[in-house]
Amino acid sequence: MNLSNRTSSTGRLAPEKSDTAILILDLLSDFTFPDGAKVYRAALPVARRIAALKRRARKSRVPVVYVNDNFGRWRSDFAAVVKHCADSGPRGAAMVKLLGPAQDDYCILKPRHSGFFATALDSLLEYIGATRLVITGASSNQCVLFTANDAYVREYKLRIPRDCIAAPSSRETRFALEYFTSALGADIRPSTSMRFHANQAPVSR
Repeated sequence: MNLSNRTSSTGRLAPEKSDTAILILDLLSDFTFPDGAKVYRAALPVARRIAALKRRARKSRVPVVYVNDNFGRWRSDFAAVVKHCADSGPRGAAMVKLLGPAQDDYCILKPRHSGFFATALDSLLEYIGATRLVITGASSNQCVLFTANDAYVREYKLRIPRDCIAAPSSRETRFALEYFTSALGADIRPSTSMRFHANQAPVSR
């Protein structure tokens, strides 16, 4: 990842200095694993809301970071992961079409549950200047939870919109939301209450 010379599709510098960053966790998938159909059904409406949130954030040049599981042999090739998901069948293709990364988004592959474990995420966020994270994606009680825990111990301020996380069951998401508020002090108000100002924290309407 070259952090010194990133440009957007319009030729302008990508948004690299912001006190807020959006994380999108594990929504690019082939959904061919056990319970994949169930996860896809839960994730699809969430992905639509995240896509809307992302559009609003990009207008204020708030950076978006995709943090995703790898598939197959480790090659640190995010483009190959996106292609694999797009070619894997109608579920994966639909998710890539809805929420695939743009040219000037940041993309990180992770080996385990937390987006911080054995990845460059912490260094990237330090480079951006982010002190607040908006965490979205799947699964609420696993990768989102582990990533939020690691963000908390690193003293990031957390916003985890309750309408932008998914799990195979609503019970698992309820468990995660209770933990996010009681243990991590996260703001879980829905994404519709958020608006962004360039290089400023998201605020509620």
